[in-house]
Amino acid sequence: MVKKTIHEINGRIRDGSVNVVTAEEMVHIVEELGAEAAAKEVDVVTTGTFGAMCSSGVWLNFGHSEPPIKMQKVFLNDVEAYTGVAAVDAFIGAGQVSESVGMEYGGAHVIEDLIRGKSVHLHATSHGTDCYPRKVLDTTLSLEDMNQAIMLNPRNAYQKYNAATNGTKSTIHTYMGTLLPSFGNVTYSGSGVLSPLSNDPDYITIGSGTRIFLGGAQGYIVGQGTQHSSGGGFGNLMVQGDLKHMNPDYIRAANFTGYGTSLYVGMGIPIPILNEQIAQATAVTDAGVTTNILDYGIPSRDRAAVREATYEELCSGHIEINGRDVPTSSLSSFKKSRTIASELKEWISKGNFFVSMPVERLPKDISAKPMKQTEGIALVSDIMAVSVVTINKGASVYDAAKIIMETNFNHLPVVSADATLVGIVTAWDISKAVSQNKFDLVEDIMTRKVITASADERVAVVARRMDLNSVSAMPVINKEKHIIGMITSDDISKLYARRS
Repeated sequence: MVKKTIHEINGRIRDGSVNVVTAEEMVHIVEELGAEAAAKEVDVVTTGTFGAMCSSGVWLNFGHSEPPIKMQKVFLNDVEAYTGVAAVDAFIGAGQVSESVGMEYGGAHVIEDLIRGKSVHLHATSHGTDCYPRKVLDTTLSLEDMNQAIMLNPRNAYQKYNAATNGTKSTIHTYMGTLLPSFGNVTYSGSGVLSPLSNDPDYITIGSGTRIFLGGAQGYIVGQGTQHSSGGGFGNLMVQGDLKHMNPDYIRAANFTGYGTSLYVGMGIPIPILNEQIAQATAVTDAGVTTNILDYGIPSRDRAAVREATYEELCSGHIEINGRDVPTSSLSSFKKSRTIASELKEWISKGNFFVSMPVERLPKDISAKPMKQTEGIALVSDIMAVSVVTINKGASVYDAAKIIMETNFNHLPVVSADATLVGIVTAWDISKAVSQNKFDLVEDIMTRKVITASADERVAVVARRMDLNSVSAMPVINKEKHIIGMITSDDISKLYARRS
């Protein structure tokens, strides 16, 4: 049984005898030697990721002006920063867009410009006070002119991230990039085998106080990120680092068409190999990291999963959806992730970076809660018709035609003797049968694969399903497949008309 301490590993870093490998290299070492021997052989495994992390930003302190001002509103290159704290502190968020040019330039670009040594224009306003009499300020500042520039990212480096596709008939633009209609492509994010949290899924060495590579400089994990949802494998990190020491190779602004700005953040986390359990965890492969492909065409936080996929499948360049090959593309840079893991490896090997254990581990089994909304969300049960006329599968086409004429319903759910839904017929089906002189049983002309809804589903989700399947009505069923209502496209249109 292998047991090492951080003190021992840092001693080896100090004297130059440390053995550091990347997570990609560790896979082959564990395959060849086994976890126990690998734990004896390897001291540190480095990870890396480089992807769009919208929940990022920087705290800036500008110093006091003469006369002093208590900033109420502040803009950097026409991008608003948050100033609801002290007089000359502000937080510039990566996703905030320009007041003048919109999505073409945002907080992410301000951050990259500062790292690149460029000056930015600051415009601030205030109501003025006795101790802060100034009301307007315009000046130009570089990163070196500021007292502090501390990157503090509330949510970075997800353990895994859902992939995205689009089942609608139109192209859509999202934070997962441009998604082509009819499942035309799949996009995904993350570095798979090199992903920091995938290499320490139990958060043994990753937590508050862990020293990391952040943007080309040394940084630290503050703790769990916002919306940390470790119970479902969607843990993430809140991190901090000094912007003045960062490298623009690892902090890059980006524009996502139709969505806005984001910041590509380079992060690497060293994992000290204290025992064979940790060694085994760092041998994770792309085939061992799974995620769901979600239909982003559904306008809901509860998007339907089209299928599950491994990162090995996603990285192959294509994946099967509904029997056909669909191209895949990554929003992250695996090349850059590999560079980060290698550079961190070099830092440690040369004695320029020491590993640390967290002062507090991340919570392991928590789930992020959805927003509590005091205004109701429309459910199917709110607008469905509860008085539904059905027909038995053994009835004749003539019987069905008569019911439709008498009730003005265009859709008739077909049921078995025990009232279970087995099909559906429409006025069009009956008209077609009559024109062809077919007056057989309803079950001979009915559609057997019925698209249905549940009473507790959101109307937006059901509307999306209707569009995807080109139907205008859906029976609402319970768990026993008994019909409890009917919802139509007209019902949905009336709901949205009332809300507009």
